[in-house]
Amino acid sequence: MKLSIIIINHNAGDLLIKCLNSLEPVVHQNPVETEVFVVDNDSWDGAVDKIQSEKKWVKLLVNQENFGFSRAGNQAIRQCKGEYILLLNPDTIIPKGTLDAMIKFMDDNRSVGVSTCKVELADGRLDQACHRGFPAPWSSFAYFSGLSKLFPKSRIFGGYHLTWLPLDQSHEIDAPSGCFYLVRRKSIDKVGFLDEDYFLYGEDVDWSYRIKKAGWKIFYYPGVKIIHYKGISSGIKSHTSTLSNAKEDTRRLAINSFYDAMWLFYRKHLEKDYPFFITWVIYLSIWFKRRLSLFAKHV
Repeated sequence: MKLSIIIINHNAGDLLIKCLNSLEPVVHQNPVETEVFVVDNDSWDGAVDKIQSEKKWVKLLVNQENFGFSRAGNQAIRQCKGEYILLLNPDTIIPKGTLDAMIKFMDDNRSVGVSTCKVELADGRLDQACHRGFPAPWSSFAYFSGLSKLFPKSRIFGGYHLTWLPLDQSHEIDAPSGCFYLVRRKSIDKVGFLDEDYFLYGEDVDWSYRIKKAGWKIFYYPGVKIIHYKGISSGIKSHTSTLSNAKEDTRRLAINSFYDAMWLFYRKHLEKDYPFFITWVIYLSIWFKRRLSLFAKHV
């Protein structure tokens, strides 16, 4: 098996079906080399029924509760047979040729443990999350304070999204987005699975950090692209739910998971490198930003 594709679904609805439609030609052309897993985290969007009736080539795992991204991803990884494993969001469309080009890139560059392609939003802009540095305190401050927008070509201020690097050329980065995260199985064998302490966000950055620490390179390759309808897979913009309370609960879960991930990553990987007072400034900032985001949803 060459490629295993894993999609975690939580109420992506019709967008998940469109994503699978874009993958179907690849699977049918390479029935032995490609497998597709969908792990459903207790959705009410009807996608499970559609997959069972219309997409029998999909390996479907159905959870009776929302296990989050990492735990659900690890469920599928344990069953994957591919030399490469692709974490793919359900709110994406994969153009023809993208997967073939990315596999060739990995085959040609054996020192690369993880790669991603160019990820475009629906309006054609770059999804900056596909092209990130690690969220060290200074780069995070420059990003959240707006300094990175004022000086996008500066190495000093542009570290959060590596904005000084040319987006039309292939180069090393720190952490691609989990919406299209192509990882070599050998690197997983070396560093282990996704960290299940992360519920919804941050698991991709954590994995990248561990993979890079183990000596593998991580690359951005803009020769091909995908389209990302950002926000749907987390439920933040869920278009399938008519239950306002459920939608509000999902929004709160997404916000809390985002700031939990920031705290976890700093505690696990960066805290030991900074003095006590910097650490408490970081934790206080995360707490303040969380409260501000939760409050803003009610304004």
